[in-house]
Amino acid sequence: MTKSWTKATRAVHGGTRRSQYGEMSEAIFLTQGFVYDSAEAAEARFIQPGEDEFIYARYGNPTVRMFEERIAGLEGAEDAFATASGMAAVSGVLLSMLKAGDHVVSSTALFGSCLYVLEEVLTRFGVEVTFVDGTDLNQWRDAIRPDTKAVFFETLSNPTLEIIDIRAVAELAHAVGALVVADNVFATPVFSDAIGQGADVVVYSATKHIDGQGRTLGGVILGTREFIRKTIEPYMKHTGGAMSPFTAWVMLKGMETLELRVNAQADRAEALAKALDGHQKLARMIYPSHPSHPQQNLCLAQMQRGGTVLAIDLKGGQPAAFRFLNALQIARISNNLGDAKTIVTHPATTTHQRLSEEQRAKLGITPGLVRISVGIEGAKDLVADVLQGLDVV
Repeated sequence: MTKSWTKATRAVHGGTRRSQYGEMSEAIFLTQGFVYDSAEAAEARFIQPGEDEFIYARYGNPTVRMFEERIAGLEGAEDAFATASGMAAVSGVLLSMLKAGDHVVSSTALFGSCLYVLEEVLTRFGVEVTFVDGTDLNQWRDAIRPDTKAVFFETLSNPTLEIIDIRAVAELAHAVGALVVADNVFATPVFSDAIGQGADVVVYSATKHIDGQGRTLGGVILGTREFIRKTIEPYMKHTGGAMSPFTAWVMLKGMETLELRVNAQADRAEALAKALDGHQKLARMIYPSHPSHPQQNLCLAQMQRGGTVLAIDLKGGQPAAFRFLNALQIARISNNLGDAKTIVTHPATTTHQRLSEEQRAKLGITPGLVRISVGIEGAKDLVADVLQGLDVV
């Protein structure tokens, strides 16, 4: 792959392997095992597999490897390991690199399952976790200690769309030798350059924008070749969180249209934000690149665009939010995001319902908050649908 290629070209051609048949579309290698020419060849491969040699599908597979190389090239990472889901990626990173007595600093504004891993799973095994307001650099500065092993954050938080200053937090973490682990799902590999801005490890739920059409679960961990092969691979291949070849093939097909889709989604999100700004039935409208967002400048410097998701907070609380959701005709109620179809979610009763009322209030997840993952439908249609939904309220 040529390093001078743009992201759009890398997303189409990166990592391609062709068999002797010269197929245009990537092949799906639906096999769990591989055959060796001799016992000696099997022994040699288990000692040190070659660049294009495979042992078992839990360890690696040609189709999966194409996806890993393509997403690594797109992200600007040395290597990648594909996982069965986004949460397999998040838990895999943290559990593979941490042990009892280690210290982690994390932003508080996280997806509910990420919070569970940090609050419940890591602490159960003796890892100390300190939570901070991710937008407050002073809190990061106070929390990071000489013995801190890692910092963790969502570059763009779910669902209130707070932005973490990657460069600034990375500088603080690297000063004590801590690894910077960034969940980059909302920012997408198209709008973000998290590794170039200081992240050591980036994780994605490929279920979201990378697939982008609601078909498969998947995740990926990206970082240096040493970290992926020496830390991630041994843990993942023995605990079984690998991506299936069919899923990898779906992700490869999704990547071909990734840049087109997320830019089209951002166009529509911007149109929605403009139409909803100052609406009388909203307590607030949250979209990262909109002038009303307190971190607009950081968003534009770090991502160039505001992304595919916005949030609105209805003045009437949960009853108003439910009436709004039930009145929509194009947008569908679900808990996914990054789909070609517009999806609306009520976080307080779904993705973040496990949290206490106090925790939700601290995160800004009010009873009236609705997350809108914008699809690729016509902008005029989406705006009209959302406005008529608000009229019902």
